[in-house]
Amino acid sequence: MFYEIDDLKDEEIFLKLKSTCDANPEKGWVPAYYFDICLLSGESIGYCDLRIDHNHKTYIGGNIGYGIDEAHRGHHYAAKACNLLFRQARKHGMDYVIITCVPENIASARTCELAGGIYLETADIPQGNEMYAEGKRRVKIYKFVL
Repeated sequence: MFYEIDDLKDEEIFLKLKSTCDANPEKGWVPAYYFDICLLSGESIGYCDLRIDHNHKTYIGGNIGYGIDEAHRGHHYAAKACNLLFRQARKHGMDYVIITCVPENIASARTCELAGGIYLETADIPQGNEMYAEGKRRVKIYKFVL
């Protein structure tokens, strides 16, 4: 079940729902929301997603993913979008979320720190994971207590 998203905005950005996806237990996928990150003017400046629930895949891949268009980086929009996604996660009864990034992605690690994440570990990505197939081998794992 997916919940209303009308409150996913602040004084600078809002999240515009692109789609939702139901769980796929055979693949280990949990339900997910997919959003555009937009300025209040309506201009899309990036994307984010929220994966609901926890399993072995969300520990390595995270509950939240994001990306900001290059022209709009440096304004902490990803951290602000994460804070909005935390609201949505709470609606689903989640008491924490995981965000991960490859160790080389210093900007994403900084976003995790700005958004209040607690660094847990740097973990190896299992060979059967889709991220491993993309060439990624390790991830930094951050926990956000909601």
